[in-house]
Amino acid sequence: MKAMLECGGYQGAVAMSVLMGPDELHGLLTDGFPVVLLDVRWKLGAPHGLEQYRSGHLPGAVFVDLETELAAPASPEEGRHPLPAIMDLEHAARRWGVCGDSLVVAYDDNAAMSAARAWWLLRWGGFSEVRLLDGGLGAWRRAGYPLESGDVRPEPGDVVLRPGAMPVLDADDAAVMAHGGVLLDARAAERYRGETEPVDPRAGHIPGALSAPTTENLDADGRFRPVAELQQRFATLGVEAGAPAGVGVYCGSGITAAHEVAALELAGVRAALYPGSWSQWSCDPERPAAASRRSGDH
Repeated sequence: MKAMLECGGYQGAVAMSVLMGPDELHGLLTDGFPVVLLDVRWKLGAPHGLEQYRSGHLPGAVFVDLETELAAPASPEEGRHPLPAIMDLEHAARRWGVCGDSLVVAYDDNAAMSAARAWWLLRWGGFSEVRLLDGGLGAWRRAGYPLESGDVRPEPGDVVLRPGAMPVLDADDAAVMAHGGVLLDARAAERYRGETEPVDPRAGHIPGALSAPTTENLDADGRFRPVAELQQRFATLGVEAGAPAGVGVYCGSGITAAHEVAALELAGVRAALYPGSWSQWSCDPERPAAASRRSGDH
């Protein structure tokens, strides 16, 4: 199927939120509502997202290449997934068919771990009407809704993006946040503790950071946990809505940390993302690495 989506239509018909469930999304699509669907299938070390997309995706969904469209080229100085230039991101979003009044829903097959990067980048670029499909492709399939195969090429969009609508940290900011606020490490706990490091030059974590694995934002079905549970989870880490201390998040290269930013947003907390994350920090020999257990490490 070669779906052709045209601009226009979203005027606040869906309440502002981070998430959208499969039933709500299916209802919009059934009613002919012009939703821009982004398929952001990507996993570290598994570069087969496009093939998987072509074999079966949500009707009308456009494939988003995380490596080339949601990140600038990697470097030791900037990390494995630096933020893309805003004009490059705008060009990509227009290729996806995003217009200024669109409703965008991003999904993947990994509990929104990669789709959250698209959600965060569009929000960072000043585009607010973007949601994550809660539970992703798995939830859509479990609900019994159809898939289609092949490529989708929408009509180009006209969205205009401007950077800065979501807070961002650089390495110096992250170091300050770790001691003057709360800095959360969204990687697996064993990487935080320095027991293993499969990708980056050094093991460990940013001194002062707290372990807060992204997987703990999710229930057994890969959906975000209820708001009250997320609030309780982050409260145990010293993060509460309205608290004066700033909150920052990092991971390996700024991908899954966006998922944690989304979970914090659900909990009522606006958090800053450190895009360079451990992939940038660990490449700088002047930056210290810690490996001791800290409060909050589960």
